[in-house]
Amino acid sequence: MAKGERIWIIGASEGIGAALARQWAASGAQLILSARSASRLADLAGSLGPGHITLPLDVGDRKTLVSAASAIAATGPLDRVVHLAALYDPGCIADLDPERTERIVSVNLIGSLYVAQIAPALLRPGGQLALCGSVAGYFGLPRGQVYSATKAGVMNLAQSLRAELAGRLDVRLISPGFVDTRLTRRNEFWMPAMITAEAAAAAIISGLGGRRFEVHFPRRFTLLMKLLATMPNWAALAITERLAR
Repeated sequence: MAKGERIWIIGASEGIGAALARQWAASGAQLILSARSASRLADLAGSLGPGHITLPLDVGDRKTLVSAASAIAATGPLDRVVHLAALYDPGCIADLDPERTERIVSVNLIGSLYVAQIAPALLRPGGQLALCGSVAGYFGLPRGQVYSATKAGVMNLAQSLRAELAGRLDVRLISPGFVDTRLTRRNEFWMPAMITAEAAAAAIISGLGGRRFEVHFPRRFTLLMKLLATMPNWAALAITERLAR
């Protein structure tokens, strides 16, 4: 249920975040929308109707996150915080640009840590904090490079945070498969079970309304990836080596 809820979406300017904003707004939620692009956020908020707030920030820059959190704290407690912001740069490890790699780690992993530290104080007792991992974090995949590594770290972070905040807050992990967004359109390989951002948003809303810790979708793909992660290394690596070729 979202009617009357106050929800902060970080990474809301496009893709899954924007689709999530549109669906929650249609259900009567009051949204706080954050991302780096102030203009995209303004356009999105304008399309959603009155009552929604935009707070541009860069999760890789702790000061901007603290500033946004201070503004939110002055308006009252939140029901949910959903952190989706991420960067992606496909390619082989040997070809990675060092500065770009540092930026991806800063946004994807360190940014998630900052959210995990700052967001809980903004939530009402029993409120929900959702961090976004990826099925790419289940097992190291060719061309997944640093993105996969950061998402594995986010998954670990969410698991430990769930234990730390048990009884106080509802910590969740979101693990999407391939979703048709600006980021995945950069891939030059076949992406099985691709879904739209709107379908991903619907799966997130349904999952966060349920009781399971991890919201993963589409299940026809994520369950196969989970199976890969449970295989002994000799078997799983044989499969991924074939994918690399």
